[in-house]
Amino acid sequence: MDETEFWELVDATREAADGDPEEQADLLVDRLLTLDPEMVLDFARHFEARFNRAYTWDLWGAAWILLDGASDDAFDFFRCWLIGQGREVYEGAVHDPDTLADLLADFDEEIDGDGEELGFAADEAYEQLTGTVAPDLGIRPAASEPLGTPIDLESDGVLAERYPKLWDRFRG
Repeated sequence: MDETEFWELVDATREAADGDPEEQADLLVDRLLTLDPEMVLDFARHFEARFNRAYTWDLWGAAWILLDGASDDAFDFFRCWLIGQGREVYEGAVHDPDTLADLLADFDEEIDGDGEELGFAADEAYEQLTGTVAPDLGIRPAASEPLGTPIDLESDGVLAERYPKLWDRFRG
């Protein structure tokens, strides 16, 4: 599976789920079950690489604004959700998290921002296909600390200055 096929699966399941991340995860498992186990592992590698790439202070600050606070776990689930939003939103946010203010049509804290199940879709599909737990993916693990310059996530002033569009739209 190449990168284009990865994003096509993400987009197709998001659209079919009308943006509901839990429904998207279920649909993703269903789609992955139609593939051979090696393709499922390829999907998992693409997902994990993007998950790790999004482990940055800049994105954590954006998640903090959108979720009105974000613990370690909440930020993990946010990164899964971000991948589930598709290539344009993901790449835009990784490049400049403040652009999420422009890229997101709306954001409902009750539904959006938590893609925990998306992070397990490939594992679930692989286990159903093979009856075994997915092997190590052979990719470098995420850094122990987020990449970039640390941000004082507790400071409204710092967040408002660093993410003016997000702050104005979602907290202002």
